[in-house]
Parts: sequence; structure tokens; C-alpha cells
Amino acid sequence: MPVFGSSQSGLHYLSRGRGEAVLLIHGLGSCGRDWALQVPALEKRFQTIVPDLPGCGHSKALRGGHSIAGFARALWALLDHLEIATSNIVGFSLGGAVGLEMALQRPSSVPRLALINSLASYILDDRYKWFEARFPAALVRLCGMRVAARVAAARLFPEPWQGALRERASAVIASVPARTYLYMGRALQQWSAVDRLHRLEAKTLLIAAEHDYTPLAEKRALAARIGAPLVVVRGSRHGTPFDAIQATNASLVAHLTDQELPHPDRRVRDAPDHAGSLTLAGSIAEEHALGP
Repeated sequence: MPVFGSSQSGLHYLSRGRGEAVLLIHGLGSCGRDWALQVPALEKRFQTIVPDLPGCGHSKALRGGHSIAGFARALWALLDHLEIATSNIVGFSLGGAVGLEMALQRPSSVPRLALINSLASYILDDRYKWFEARFPAALVRLCGMRVAARVAAARLFPEPWQGALRERASAVIASVPARTYLYMGRALQQWSAVDRLHRLEAKTLLIAAEHDYTPLAEKRALAARIGAPLVVVRGSRHGTPFDAIQATNASLVAHLTDQELPHPDRRVRDAPDHAGSLTLAGSIAEEHALGP
């Protein structure tokens, strides 16, 4: 697994496929291997770059502490190292904040941007954001990562037939050091791009779960403000790249290739039989698990 930087401050990543670049940025409590369900659909057309954010997976934490702007600068440094001047960006949840920050740091270098269940501000200015920030953090402090992970996984995938998704999510989140989880969450709460959205040049797509943790109305308002299409995935919760693989991949491929987005009838959570057969074996997830 390639590493950019020194052994003390290295950023680990995988690069798959050839063509125009697309950078995939994971969310909180995750790492690059969790894009395993999207990479097969993208690497056929793009050079698909999948990093572990600083402090996550095999990557070392930033020496200056955690911040969304710092994460964005670290990923631009990776792309500069790879001699990639322009790159499409896809970000999920916290990764969407990092992707939007990257697009605002270098507006002309991001032709297309896709944000999945993400916002332009995570300042705690309403009760939904307050709860989603304070409840998980309190649970981690009081009960530890294992209990917090089980609760998070149950909220992500509550259906009886989503057992495999739930078990995997619990294991992945539980493996994150509590300190990293709390610091990254705090960095997200201190970030906002609302006052800088006029600088955005990227052709942007918003993908939003019908039952995401934060109100759909806020995503609709963001889409309207920046003139972006909004794909609402019916039945999905926060983990849309996992519980709505087909809708997510079809929307991303369409956006990144400037094609028509999937018909509203296809914007729906995956069927139970599809989720039941979900496996990450033999995928990019295994390469990430191997480490350096």
C-alpha cells in the first residue's frame, strides 16, 4: 500500500484504474477501505485514488492537530505528489466537508464534486446537529468505542435483514481510537463553508438519504444555493454508499461522465436480497487491510 510522506507522518492511499482522476474521501469512524463498494464501478473509467485520512486507517495524524482545512491541504499535497493538477472529488459525510473545503481551496482544480449526506456547515446551530455531535461523543466518553460503535451501527442499519452491514459497521467503528474519533468530530463541528460558497466552481452533485441524521431541507437549500442537482435516495439512512450501492454508483458515474442522472424510480435503497449477499472480500478493502 503506497505511502506519501515519512513513516512518522505518512498518508496511505491506493490508486486504481486509469483516466481522469477521482478522489474518494471517507467519513468519520471509517477509512479508505469503506469505498470498496464504489471503486469497481469507478476504476473502469477513472484513476480512482482512495486515501486514509490523517489519523485514520494506516495514516498518521497531522502534527498540527485535526482540522477540516488541514485534511484538505494534506490531500492536495498527496495529489501534488502524484502530479495530478485537477481531480474530481467524492466525499461522504465528514469526507464531503473535506471535499468541499478542497474545492474552495483550489476552485479551478476540481471540475466535479459529489457530496453524499454532507453539509456546508457543521456548526451546532440547530437541535439535529447538536444531538448528532453531542450524543456520540458522550457515549464514547462514558462507555467506550465498542458500545458507541454498536449504537452507531444500529442507527445506520436498523432493519433485521441488514445484519451483515450492521456487524461490519460496528467492527469498523470500534477499531477507531477514541481520541481520534473525538478530535475529528470536534474538527467537523468547528467547520463551515457557508460564507465561501460563492467561490465554488466545481460542477456539484448532492446525494442525500431520505432518512439522514440531518434534515433533508438543509440539503435542498444547499443544492438551490449552489445550483446543484439533488438525488434523494428513498429508504436510505446515513450509510447511503452501503445501503444504496446501486443508486449511489449510478449517480456518481452519471455525474462524473456528464450523463443524465438516474431516473427517480432508481433512486432507492437496495433490496433486502442484495444487502444479504454483500461482501467486501477480494476488493479494495483487502488491500487497505494489508497496510504498508
